[in-house]
Amino acid sequence: MSGGGDDGNRAYGHKAFRRSKSHFTDRITADGRDGWPVEAARYRLVVSRACPWASRAVISRRLLGLEDALSMAIADPIQDDRSWRFTLDPDGRDPVLGIRYLAEAYDRRETDHPGGVSVPAVVDVPSGRLVTNDYQRLTLDLATEWSDLHRPGAPDLYPQERRDEIDAVMAEVYEDVNNGVYRAGFANGQDEYEEACAGVFRRLELLASRLAGQRYLVGDTITEADIRLFTTLVRFDAVYHGHFKCNRWKVTENQVLWAYVRDLFQTPGFGDTVDFDHIKRHYYQVHTGINPTGIVPLGPDLSGWLTPHHREELGGRPFGDGTPPGPVHTGEEVPARGRP
Repeated sequence: MSGGGDDGNRAYGHKAFRRSKSHFTDRITADGRDGWPVEAARYRLVVSRACPWASRAVISRRLLGLEDALSMAIADPIQDDRSWRFTLDPDGRDPVLGIRYLAEAYDRRETDHPGGVSVPAVVDVPSGRLVTNDYQRLTLDLATEWSDLHRPGAPDLYPQERRDEIDAVMAEVYEDVNNGVYRAGFANGQDEYEEACAGVFRRLELLASRLAGQRYLVGDTITEADIRLFTTLVRFDAVYHGHFKCNRWKVTENQVLWAYVRDLFQTPGFGDTVDFDHIKRHYYQVHTGINPTGIVPLGPDLSGWLTPHHREELGGRPFGDGTPPGPVHTGEEVPARGRP
């Protein structure tokens, strides 16, 4: 999720929306072929809990047990004219990188870089330079290139024999759902909005049909495809239904999708990373172009997230031959006001 400053935030809804491609696409790999070898404690993952793209990385990191190998910085969900900032930390500085704004790490990598300042971002701690903001590739590399640092019992989130199917599902989910809600929400014309909104619900209905008879999107275990769908579904009723006008129906009104996303939410590594307070305050207070009052709605009621889902009746093994992650690390717990 990119931050373009106050002018960029006010522009949403007034000009055509186009998602920027990641400008910094270096990869952190086991062989270090881009100059960035996988090393424990060398890099810092910078995220916003409000951002669905960053939340993919937060979930993957936790499921794979990379907390000690890859430290995490959490940005304030409310940006100012310099974008993502560390005002949640003492003295407004990230305690590891020593910077007030993520933009400082971007500038150390390249001055006058295009594309804004986005999360997730990985920063090289020794140099303070940005390594990558490639949100599409980052989690795939965490699942594969970082395998020597995975916890014992970590799930295989991108199994070799399923990758073609996972990639195909993720491409459809990205186009129509992950990015589709933004194209609807930031549309500046009726036809543009209606096309995007119709595409969102057309794909959701197809996904519901797929999930009616199987617990997970691909195979009988959690994969990267489930992570990518979850981060949109978990935000849907709280922000996309109202704020982005994707209001044909709520996820809670779709029996299959509501059970599916509750199943994941109640799985360790998913719901325990979700902060509804950060999510709502970011969308409603930052996107002043489509919510000029900045008023944050009180709802929806979150209590349903913890109700039985009965998806286990479909079988499936959430972690395959592995095990669930342990308790959330100290200091990374979601505050009470952001949880059901």
